[in-house]
Amino acid sequence: MSSTAEQEETPRTAGRVVATGPVLRNGPDEPPVWPGAPMPLGARFRVGPDGVAGTNFALWAGGAEAVELCLFDERGHETRLPLTELTHEIWHGFVPGVRPGQRYGYRVHGRWDPWTGARWNAAKLLLDPYARAVDGSFTLPPEVYGHVRDWPEQHVADTVRDDRDSAPFVPKAVVVHDDDDWAEDRRPKTPWADSVIYELHVRGFTKLHPGIPPELRGTYAGLAHPAAIGHLRRLGVTAVELLPVHQFAHEDHLLRRGLHNYWGYNSIGYFAPHADYAASGTTGQQVGEFKQMVRALHDAGIEVILDVVYNHTAEAGELGPMLSLRGIDNRGYYRLAQDARRYADYTGCGNTLHVVQPQVLRLITDSLRYWVTEMGVDGFRFDLAAALARSMHDVDMLSPFLAVIAQDPVLRRVKLIAEPWDVGNGGYQVGAFPPLWTEWNDRYRDAVRDFWRGALPDVRDIGYRLTGSSDLYAWGGRRPYASVNFVTAHDGFTLRDLVSYEQKHNEANGEGNRDGTNDNRSWNGGAEGETEDPEVNALRRGQLRNLLTTLLLSTGVPMLVAGDEMGRTQGGNNNAYCQDNEVSWLDWSLLERPEWRQLTELTARVLSLRHRHPVLRRRAFFAGTPQAPDGLRDLAWFTSRGEEMTEADWYAPAATLGLYLSGRDIPGRDARGGQITDDSFLAVLHADHRPCDFRLPGPPWAQAYELVLDTSREDQSTAPGTLHTGGTVLTVPGRSVLLLRVTE
Repeated sequence: MSSTAEQEETPRTAGRVVATGPVLRNGPDEPPVWPGAPMPLGARFRVGPDGVAGTNFALWAGGAEAVELCLFDERGHETRLPLTELTHEIWHGFVPGVRPGQRYGYRVHGRWDPWTGARWNAAKLLLDPYARAVDGSFTLPPEVYGHVRDWPEQHVADTVRDDRDSAPFVPKAVVVHDDDDWAEDRRPKTPWADSVIYELHVRGFTKLHPGIPPELRGTYAGLAHPAAIGHLRRLGVTAVELLPVHQFAHEDHLLRRGLHNYWGYNSIGYFAPHADYAASGTTGQQVGEFKQMVRALHDAGIEVILDVVYNHTAEAGELGPMLSLRGIDNRGYYRLAQDARRYADYTGCGNTLHVVQPQVLRLITDSLRYWVTEMGVDGFRFDLAAALARSMHDVDMLSPFLAVIAQDPVLRRVKLIAEPWDVGNGGYQVGAFPPLWTEWNDRYRDAVRDFWRGALPDVRDIGYRLTGSSDLYAWGGRRPYASVNFVTAHDGFTLRDLVSYEQKHNEANGEGNRDGTNDNRSWNGGAEGETEDPEVNALRRGQLRNLLTTLLLSTGVPMLVAGDEMGRTQGGNNNAYCQDNEVSWLDWSLLERPEWRQLTELTARVLSLRHRHPVLRRRAFFAGTPQAPDGLRDLAWFTSRGEEMTEADWYAPAATLGLYLSGRDIPGRDARGGQITDDSFLAVLHADHRPCDFRLPGPPWAQAYELVLDTSREDQSTAPGTLHTGGTVLTVPGRSVLLLRVTE
């Protein structure tokens, strides 16, 4: 039986509704609510006083006037229980007999006055921000909006309260048993310098894999399957970076077009694994399935990094739905504009979480710790991290968020990756994040793309990018692995599309091809899109080999995008965020074609070289100065004439670069304190279409070289193994990378 609420009728004037607080009365047949405890937040099953089992519910709702806990049975019938205990703005109560699997939500009462930012509406069932699991999908009918969407005066529609009940139309939170033991789990703990990141989508990576049972495809269990993990191990990646797996909602404009948010950058539940990726069930089973996936990856030596979206939520701007935080305390959770009816939007998604507020900072850090300690993950990539680093307005590297992370005993030990920008003024912060953080380095992406498409940057620019971007990161004790190097990411062209399209082709997104960036720095090789021309296709495959090899040989942490190693295409769509279909899913049948299987073999071979040779994954920046009495430096740049580059060469573009990496004296010590030494290498990058004569540097650099990699070759199953004497002229094929090992 539900409790009842009496509320004074509220006036509607000029589109403005001001609501007073409710008066609650308990029904006679309701289960008892004991006082419980204000901490921890969320719903936690436990044994209470006198050995009685039940669940403690605790919700921060700072400005609320009353809170109802709403329990739902298997038929969807609702029981409302007032939470009458209030401690430090946390409403709480212990309900005996409530066990894991129980579906629930909240109704929060307070003033409705959007003009001052107050948007309480108890007609709307709200998701617990600390929900461990979510059952159901967000479909966004009119009832889930706090305001009347079809109000005749649209300019004030968001100020007119909608009093229809949203409970039948929204997912429910689920009580979960938090009792898992990670004692037997062995985290790989791969050092940053040894890491290779593989960005993948749980659903897209597994949906079409023929080796995964059909019932597991598209799920956490599918990613845990030996067929999926086997591919990762054969490549040699050390970590998967999962596109968002927090519970997310689909945007209304996509649902109206028959599309869905595929990427998941629209979070609404920061503790809950996205239910649609679970094969085992959605009333708590998704939690166990996610944990089993993490264990399986750990057993294979692969870390799990989550792409997390704490900068905004799925509630969007003032015209968005009321799903959780907006109805709990709009002013407490979101940054509001000077006109408090509006939202400060540093994300381009309609709202921005107000991270300087203690309760918001606690929500984020509690979520992060939960995923580390209870779900077993190894790190995070923070979407639009600059928005989290803003204090009141400006990006501040001494902000509360960054300060809390730096001192947190759990979070400071895991991998932290910033997407170092947002869409607000001053939001571009590449190179500015403090120690402990690594960053997506888009300047690496742009320089490498430009070099291989023939829009040659100065040697200085490409040189910094290939050797760890010391111009960006050599401060504050940061190391080369502060730079996460990438040529492609989920957002933009795939690698194959980068060499096949000069224009985006996003018509399938339904936005008139207006969405997605126009700055792609791509080159199609002479034909737009797929072609039967064998010369164009051979050129493109060569460019793929060049781009992959450059990325994997560069100093820093390489990030591959799932499928780039096998020629995945999105048909020129560079913004496939809403394409939950074959456009985005990996086509594993590509590996049946020799040319794409050979590309995968090249990727694995270069990664094997990287893992075997510490000179290719340095822990300290190159000095570029003599490291020995013979004048040999740890890093040197050569022209095609075999001469060291001059200052003038450094500030001019060049299509041919010789990069000498000395392995004689690598900074740092091994685990037993010994000196780290390695082979020395000469890499030759040649971006011109014509062959080039390159004179190999002689003594003191080398007496002789062995050619170990040549990207002009289609078949990379074996190393060339050709020997060359120092000082001789080597013909470098057009558009190719050669890697030579110093033999004496």
